[in-house]
Order: sequence, then structure tokens, then C-alpha cells
Amino acid sequence: MTTVSKAKYLLLVSVHGLIRGRDLELGRDADTGGQTKYVVDLARSLAMSDSVERVDLVTRRVIDPTISDDYAQPIEQISDKVRIVRVDAGPAAYLPKEQLWDHLDSLMDNLVSWLNEQPRIPDFVHSHYADAGYVGVRLAHLLGIPLIHTGHSLGRDKRKRLLARGLSSEDIEHTYNITRRIDAEEEILANADLVVTSTHNEIEEQYGLYNYYDPERMSVIPPGTDLNQFHPPRNQERFPFAEQVDRFLSAPEKPLILALSRPDERKNILTLIEAYGESRALRQTANLLVVVGNRDDIRDLESGAQRVLTEILLLIDAYDLYGQVAIPKTHRADQVPEIYRMVAAGRGIFINPALTEPFGLTLLEAAASGLPVVATENGGPVDIIGNCHNGELIDPLDKSAITNALLKLLRDQEAWSLASRNGIAGVNRHYSWQAHAETYLKKLDELPGKSQPIPREQPAPRSLRYRDRAIFTDLDQNLLGNPTALQHFVDAMRENRKCVTFGVATGRRIDSALALMKKQGIPTPDALISSLGTRIHYGQALTEDDFWANHIDYLWNPQRVRRVLEDLPGLERQLKTEQTPFKISYFYDPHMAPTIDEIVKLIRQEDLTANVICSFGQFLDIVPSRASKGQALRYVAQRFEIPIEHILAVGGSGGDEDMMRGNTLAAVVANRHHEELSQLVDQERIYFASQPHAAGILEAIDHYDFFGACNVPPGNA
Repeated sequence: MTTVSKAKYLLLVSVHGLIRGRDLELGRDADTGGQTKYVVDLARSLAMSDSVERVDLVTRRVIDPTISDDYAQPIEQISDKVRIVRVDAGPAAYLPKEQLWDHLDSLMDNLVSWLNEQPRIPDFVHSHYADAGYVGVRLAHLLGIPLIHTGHSLGRDKRKRLLARGLSSEDIEHTYNITRRIDAEEEILANADLVVTSTHNEIEEQYGLYNYYDPERMSVIPPGTDLNQFHPPRNQERFPFAEQVDRFLSAPEKPLILALSRPDERKNILTLIEAYGESRALRQTANLLVVVGNRDDIRDLESGAQRVLTEILLLIDAYDLYGQVAIPKTHRADQVPEIYRMVAAGRGIFINPALTEPFGLTLLEAAASGLPVVATENGGPVDIIGNCHNGELIDPLDKSAITNALLKLLRDQEAWSLASRNGIAGVNRHYSWQAHAETYLKKLDELPGKSQPIPREQPAPRSLRYRDRAIFTDLDQNLLGNPTALQHFVDAMRENRKCVTFGVATGRRIDSALALMKKQGIPTPDALISSLGTRIHYGQALTEDDFWANHIDYLWNPQRVRRVLEDLPGLERQLKTEQTPFKISYFYDPHMAPTIDEIVKLIRQEDLTANVICSFGQFLDIVPSRASKGQALRYVAQRFEIPIEHILAVGGSGGDEDMMRGNTLAAVVANRHHEELSQLVDQERIYFASQPHAAGILEAIDHYDFFGACNVPPGNA
């Protein structure tokens, strides 16, 4: 077995946006903002510790002629201990995060394949945002390692604010895929060993909206600031960027009010311009510098950014602010520190008037550069200004409050100087990356250590190794139902046994499954996954995988699950013969019982970690969070060393869904339970057979030319 060194191997996962180690395209779109900078800086800072051997930052690989080739490189070495690893998922083109959900299972499978080629598995996985958290939960379950998570922003909070702005629930769902995001966030909170937040406000006001809210597993570790990059202006320093600003201004000697953000409605730049335009005192005292992303032609931008920039220009015209507002078309990421220093040298102000700001990294950058700040009172700025005493908090919708806060700092030279000094000192004291990394690594060391990584080298039974591919199918409604087609399937499996592993994945207990297979003349499978992925047996001897049983026992509390569900209407406990230590089974009456979503919510509110699975609309099973048919299938694939892309997974009910997501060759038989698998219809890798039962499996085998593509490994012929 591979020896694991004491130094940590950390795997960071941040799926969306454009991530590279240099010249980050911050503000290019809504997905390429503070989070992309955060994860790159975090990776670099963690790698500086002697207790860290390696940091890999995983993101999605993008091959798209409209963006740089940098994002198509599978590996980018940032330093001797840090790499960006780009993993394929879905179409090659760049996609916004809302369109990535159907491709995350594929990213997970491709990432596992990549990890299997590495010298060691990670000691921790740290996911960033809900999409990466979806991957992180599954990776942590499969590998048996702790999950760390940073939300950056949260779906329930976003939905609340979008509703307040007048958007309908239907529009929010269509645009933001908000239900899938919130479900993923609940699952993350149920399974994360540590949730890293930036502020106390984030814990109380945002995570407090979730059923799995557990402040005991949350820790405030504010992100750091690169103090080598962001620092006060030096004596006689020249600022080349001033040429891009001064050409807009009639009196460029005035102090500047700087707003720097993406062109996003939530950043509330329009209210700032209105406040400036309506205040004669503010216009006489200072100019306004608005840096909102980059553009060649506003008409070429995505609709949200196009709308914001058009409104900015219309407001400048409406208030006749020509000569007083500078709005440069482009800036590079490496020019941002210079912009802060340029504004500070002229005794200007930085303002973040966002409707809400989860943290406020730009506030730290401005403060480190010696700029006093005015910022929204909603979110992270409360902690930052509370720690640094370097500016004013404002209601972002109160234009008079914005005006008064800006004038206070602009007109009172002593107040400006004090806020400037306090900001520089406060950032050094509270918000350096070194301090962040030290606190972060200490928190990892304090985790309970209940996770037990799956060994890299587990010998599979010799007769089952080195096969080229595998078929896994359910019993009921799949193999059974058409005796003639079943016999054809059994004959086909016998003819191809030298290259194809035969697997059964069933919700039945093993004794029930074996009795049924014997009665129907189905040969003993090479791998039998029973009780909805909670037990695994191999070969004719039915050797049980004891490690899997120990692995899924993590945080499993069946007694409490039974107590929570015992009085619910419409649930009737199945016979003892259908219960196992890792599966609690009920008959489910959808006309009387709560909905599946309501049952999941109830379990979450009781702080229980479990998977809730409904099959054929009438069977409800509760299993450990690490157990499912899909998780068990992927574990077996690793033991047998069969690529997940070479596995045909066939199902027909809700319990089969996660077997078919991701990179498996998947098929759904025609007699499927329609409602439970309807969301899979648009998945490219899933074949919907026109025939039922075993005939549908044979149809899928022909569709994929599954046996024809077989390669019989040497020594197996």
C-alpha cells in the first residue's frame, strides 16, 4: 500500500468561471469575479506552509475560440507545489454556471479517473460554490476524505433578494436553476466537515436560512490580501492609468470617488450615479471614476452587462455629468493595484454600494492601498469596517446616506487620514493571506478525523480483474418481466464473459435477490450490489466487501431516522425481511404521505445525514449518505480497474438515477417509472430504449455496440 506522507495534499475545486494563474480576467462576466481570484490566492498561500506537500486547484477545461487557449491546457503549473488541473465536463465551449448542473457528474467521474493516476489521493477536498460542492460531496464520499466548503454566495439568500426585486418564482427558476442549487447546498451542509465563511454575518443571515444550518461546523476565516501587490502610493509615484481617466474629466485635479465592480445590477452602480448626479456638493468636491469590467462594444456584451452599461451612459446624459464621470473601456487585472493607489494619492474614496456583498475583497484591496471606504451595510463590509475602522457603512438604497458618507470623508482631511491609516494597519493585522492560511490549516488539524480514506490498492478477486468492461442492471422491471428476452441476455453474457463483468445493482436484500435470480435462471453476478448500494459481494463465493460496509457507516444513525419518520402518515414500515442495518424501508402512499421533498427537509432539520430514495412511486428507502447504487458502482469500478466510460448502467426507477448520471454508458428500459426518471430525458449519454425489460437491455447493448467494442485483455482469452 502507498505510504502517505504527513504533509497535506489539498484538492481545491472551483468549477465555473475562467481560472488561470496569471492575468485573471476579473469582471469579464458574472462568473469571473472575486471567487476566481480567491481560489488562486488561497492555493498559493496554503502551498507556502511546510505542512502542505501539494495543492491542486481543479476547474473545468474550456476549449472555445472566443477565449484564451490558456483555459484549454489540462495542467498549469503555478509553482513547484501548486497546479491548476482542468477537467473535461460537458461541451467544450465556455458555459455560464447555471448551465453546468447536468455536466457535474461527468466532471466528477473524469476527476476520479485523473486522481487514480496520481501518486496519492488528497487528504482533503475543499469545494467553492454550490456547483463544486455537488462534486465535492460525491468525491469525499467515494474517497472517504473530509469535505471543506466555502459557499461564496448562497441560493436561498439570492432567491429571497430576487423575489424582493419583483422577479417571479418561475423566472428565477428558469434563469438561475435555483432549486438545484439550493438542494446541492443543503446536501453540502449535511455532509461538510467544515464550512469556511468570510464573516459572521454570512453565518447568521445566509446559512441560517438552511435546514442543515449548524454553526458548530462553521468557522470565520476572512480571505487575505496580497500585501506585496496592494500597498499605499509611494512618494512621487507616477500612474500611467491616469491618462485613461483624465481624458474624461474637465477638472482632473479633484479627488476621485472610485467604484470598481462587474457591470451587474446587484452592484448598484446606478444608485451611486444618481446620488452623485443629484448632489451639487458632491459634484463640486470630487469626480466619479466607474471601472466596470472591459468592453470593446457594449452591444457585444451579454444582456445583463449590456443593460447596466447602457443605463450608466443614459444616467450620465440625464444628469449632464460629462467632464465629471470617467468610465474607461478597458483595464487589465495588473492595473487594479495602480488604480487604487492613484485614487489614494489624490485623497479620493473607494465605494462599494452593492445591494449585498458576501465579503468584499475589493474593500481590503482599497484599504491596503490607503483608501478610506464607504460600503454597503449588507454583508461582509460590516466585519471589515468593524475590524479596521476605515470608513462608513451605508444603506445602499439611501442616496442621501451615500452622499453624506462620501462628503464626510472628502471634506474632513483629518477623518480621511485617520481612515487611511486605520485601513492599512487593519488589513495587515486581520486580513493577510499568511494569517488566513495559518488559521485554515489549524482548523483542518482540529477536525475529528473520523474519515478513513479508501485504500488505493485493494485486490479484486483475480477472476474478475483485467476485464475490459461491465454491465450493471437492476433486477425488478429490468432483467425480469420477459423470460425469452432474459434468456437471450443470459446467453449473450456467457458468450462475452471473457471481457465483460456482469453486475446486478438492486434494492432487494441479498438473500431475496439470490433467491429470485436462482428461480429465474440468472447466473450469479461477478458483483452483486444489494440493498440500494449498502452491500457489495463478489463472485461465486459471494465474498463481502467489508471495507465498503465500514465506509458507509460514517455518520449513520438509523435509530434517529426511524424516530423522525415513525408517525408520518402514508408511511408503513416494510417487513423485517426487507430491513437491513444500512437500509430502512417503507411502503409509500403518495396520496397520504408528505412529498419526498418534505421528508428530505424533515430529515435535514433533524441534522441527520442520509439519502432518501423513492422507487416506482411506492417504495421509500433511507440509506447512509455515502451509500447509493451509483456510489457503489463507482467503488466497484475502481476495484476492478474498469473505466467508468466502459460500464453500461441500466435502470428504470428513481433508485437507479445516480448510476446513470456521469460518464457511464446509460440506458433506461421502456417500462421505466416515467415520473422518477423524466429529468434524464435530455441527457446526451442516456439511451432510452423502445423495448421493456431485458429486451431493452439488449437494445441498449446493440445501440452502444457494447460487445463489438470489447477488447479481451491478454491472458483472459
